[in-house]
Amino acid sequence: MYKSLLVSVNALCASIAWAQSPVASPAQSPAPAQNKLSVHWEELTAADFRDGISLAQGTCLLPFGILEKHGAHLPLGNDLLNVRYAALTAAQQEYAIVFPEYYFGQIFEAKHQPGTVAYSRGLELQLLQETTDEMARNGCKKIIIVNGHGGNNSLLPFFAQSQLEGPHDYVVYVLGIMRGGQGEPKHKSNPATDMHAGESETSMSMIARPDLVHLDRAAQESGADQARLKLPEGLYTGIWWYARFPNHYAGDGGVATRELGEFEAKTWINGIVQAIRAVKADQESLRLQNEFYERSKHPLETPQ
Repeated sequence: MYKSLLVSVNALCASIAWAQSPVASPAQSPAPAQNKLSVHWEELTAADFRDGISLAQGTCLLPFGILEKHGAHLPLGNDLLNVRYAALTAAQQEYAIVFPEYYFGQIFEAKHQPGTVAYSRGLELQLLQETTDEMARNGCKKIIIVNGHGGNNSLLPFFAQSQLEGPHDYVVYVLGIMRGGQGEPKHKSNPATDMHAGESETSMSMIARPDLVHLDRAAQESGADQARLKLPEGLYTGIWWYARFPNHYAGDGGVATRELGEFEAKTWINGIVQAIRAVKADQESLRLQNEFYERSKHPLETPQ
C-alpha cells in the first residue's frame, strides 16, 4: 500500500548506497549459490538450521505481507511476493534465515473487496507474538520484521513497543518499506497518489513477479483520489482510505516500467542488507532491554 512513514525505524538504513550491488534477475525466489546454506527456513534440515542460526549470528527476517486487492492488474498477494523477493535476495548477500510466508496483518480497510483475508486485531497480535517467541526459541535472538504492506504501518511499531510489556530474551526490529530516493527515474504519474498498485508498486512487481502483472488491465478501474472526507489535517478516522480510494487502488499502474522497478528493487534490497548488518553488529538493544526489565520491577529504585 502507501509508502511507509516509519522514519525512526528506518534510521538503521540511512547510509544506504543504492548502487552497492546489482539486482538479482527476476524470479520467485533467487536460488542460493551451491554449497551454501539456503536462506529459506522451510528448506533447511534440522542440522542445517542449527548451522544457519550460527552463520546468521541469530539474525532472522520475517517478511510481512498481506492478502488484498491490488487494482485490477496485480495479484492479491502482491505485498507478500514483493517483500519476500527483496528479503530473500538481501539475505543471500548478507546471510540471515528468512521465515516462511506471513500475511496475518492489518487489512480491515479492504474487507469490501474480493480475496481479502482480514484477521481480528487480537489474533493478529497474538499470532505475531507467538511467531516471534517461537523464532526466538529456535535461536533467532534478533528478529527483523520486514514490512511490505502499508496497512501495517501502525500495527508493527505498536507490536515492537509492546515487547517492553514483559521480559524477552530477544529483540524485535521493524524495517519499513524502502523504495525510491536519490537518482530515482522520473515518474510518469502523480507521486502524491502513487500509493497502492500505482506506478511504483507495479514497477517493483515487474521485477519480483513479472508473470503476475497485467498492465493491460490497469485502466479498468480508477485509482484517483475521491476526496470524500473534509477533515482538518491531523484529525484521523479509520475510514479515511476508503473515503479516498474505494476501488482499493491509488495511482496509475499502467505507466509502470522495469527501469523504475529495478531502481526500487535495488534500493529496497540494499536497505535490507544494511539493516541485517546493523542488527548483527548491535550489542546494545538487548542489554538496554534487559536493564529496562530489571528497573521495571522496582521503579521506585530507578535513579532520579
